[in-house]
Amino acid sequence: MARAQPTVERHVVDPTFPLPAPSPLLPLPALDALLVAAIDAAAGPRHLRAAHAALVRLGLHHRCFLVTKLLRRLSDYRVPLHPYPLLIFSLVPRPSSFLWNSLIRSAALLNPSHSDHHPLRLYSLMRRSWPPTPPLSFTFSALLKFATSQESLSSGRQIHAQAIFIGGFDADLFVRNTLISMYVGCSDIAAAQRVFDEMPVRDAISWTSLIVAYTKSGDLSSARGLFEASPVKDVVAWTAMITGYAQNAMPKEALLAFERMREADVVMDEVALVGAISAIAQLGAAKHALWLRDLVEKIGLDQNLLVGSAMVDMHAKCGLIDEARRVFDKMTDRNVYSYSAMIAGLATYGRASEAISLFKEMVGETNVKPNHVTFIGLLTACSYTGMVEEGRRYFRMMEDEYGIVPSADHYTCMVDLLGRAGLVEEALDLARSMPIKPHGGVWGALLSACRIHGKTEIARIAADHIFELEPDGVGNYVLLSNIYSSAGMWDEVLKVRRLMRARGLRKNPSASWTEDKDGSVHEFFAGDNSHPRIRQIKRALENLLCMLKLRGYVPVLSSVVYDVKDEEKERLLKGHSEKLALAFGLSTTSAGDTIRISKNLRICDDCHLVMRLASRAVEREIVVRDNMRFHHFKDGECSCREFW
Repeated sequence: MARAQPTVERHVVDPTFPLPAPSPLLPLPALDALLVAAIDAAAGPRHLRAAHAALVRLGLHHRCFLVTKLLRRLSDYRVPLHPYPLLIFSLVPRPSSFLWNSLIRSAALLNPSHSDHHPLRLYSLMRRSWPPTPPLSFTFSALLKFATSQESLSSGRQIHAQAIFIGGFDADLFVRNTLISMYVGCSDIAAAQRVFDEMPVRDAISWTSLIVAYTKSGDLSSARGLFEASPVKDVVAWTAMITGYAQNAMPKEALLAFERMREADVVMDEVALVGAISAIAQLGAAKHALWLRDLVEKIGLDQNLLVGSAMVDMHAKCGLIDEARRVFDKMTDRNVYSYSAMIAGLATYGRASEAISLFKEMVGETNVKPNHVTFIGLLTACSYTGMVEEGRRYFRMMEDEYGIVPSADHYTCMVDLLGRAGLVEEALDLARSMPIKPHGGVWGALLSACRIHGKTEIARIAADHIFELEPDGVGNYVLLSNIYSSAGMWDEVLKVRRLMRARGLRKNPSASWTEDKDGSVHEFFAGDNSHPRIRQIKRALENLLCMLKLRGYVPVLSSVVYDVKDEEKERLLKGHSEKLALAFGLSTTSAGDTIRISKNLRICDDCHLVMRLASRAVEREIVVRDNMRFHHFKDGECSCREFW
């Protein structure tokens, strides 16, 4: 019986690779230069094997300088340490510090599973080699980067201790910067700050690394202090501050930082722009949005996919849905994020048919596949327009056709869809039977549906769940209190308020924002008299309400959640922040101008009625973005069709 032949791995050398054919009689520096050129020109592992073969033929495979270069290039192509790079290394009788460093760097980059090839073990072997091989500063930086990639604080501390023990390396600027990055990556910002404080010399990387860390952790006060003290503010530091403010709901500060960055003539990148775009989206500042659109086009980033997708989202959130569509249509390249942003924007405007049409275009005419965010936009569109059967169909389609398992967010959309449509009992059954644990959003959607349809008993059930999941969510307590007050259940209202006091919770103040004709953003709080033009604003509001009463307006007193006399309820309604913003807009903009208002809470029934009637009485379009959706008031009608 024939014996099976062992399999021998054969490495084919690419004949097109420009290997040198030097004479061994050439001077060593010339040979080095030719071989380094060959290694640098290698387009992949096969070419590097051919270069190694040339080293062996010329008897130069023991040259530390050349082998170091070869190992670095092999690691660039992620060639596993075992067996080939380790074999190359083992053929060098006395590896230099640079060669050891190259091997350790390769191990750190490749994250080998075998313990013998762990970067720290290789470092230990280097320290025990004979004659002793001293480490380099780059050795410690490679080890620290490995600890960062593993988020191993214990390993990072060991390496830090070694740098101190050997002497001098912990004072190296490059090593110290890597130490800061390691501690930041391992979530020990206090240790990173100590390293920074002990540095006699700092560069831009030192400052920026810590600034970025503080912004990502949400400590904007510390980030701001470092940023202002930094002698050199590079684009990374500016971007960190802009995005940090934007991500921590401080949009005004983000825009101020963006303006300062422009004034400092710092070349902005796409990340800084996206931070500013996010800030404007949070403010809902339409004039700022149009200004930034012009800036993006001027600097030639309007076709950048990341910037373009963010611009679509910004315009939609600023009440400029048609402009959002124009930006989207101009994009020559689109991905799932740009499509999802446009679908979500159309959804919040109640333009469900357009959102669905765009989805069909995406899946039918492009290679873009929908993701979970796409379906949240679709389901939201169906919910805001009462398209129950379409919503059910898309909910099934997610998993059946695209393999997307519905998340709690998708179930939230379905509960919202059913609840808004009056199927509150079915929405409760869905929340109870869903295969994953409902989060607060699911029960919050059910609670909102109970407000619309006056389902006090189901509201109590939803509230019990949401108070357990989100005990500090003030808005949920307020919503339940409003449901009870609308039903005249004042004893229950008092119980909710006592519970809030017992838990140390206070209602978030109602706030609204609007722009004047110059684009400056003005902020109003419910019952607040601090605005410098408050007398003019209140006078304009009184005139408007008198006009509306002559046209049949009757205040919706149930919007007041306090058990007080009707006269007091009407007085409280006049102090609502969105009414103050409306009166300010009417008195500071030109006839025919659209008034745009953003609000941090849901618009109440009375303010919704006032906006709707005012749009006809003063012949203005009024766009209000509350925490749920957009309301576009025109000629006495609202885009939500009284369904919000």
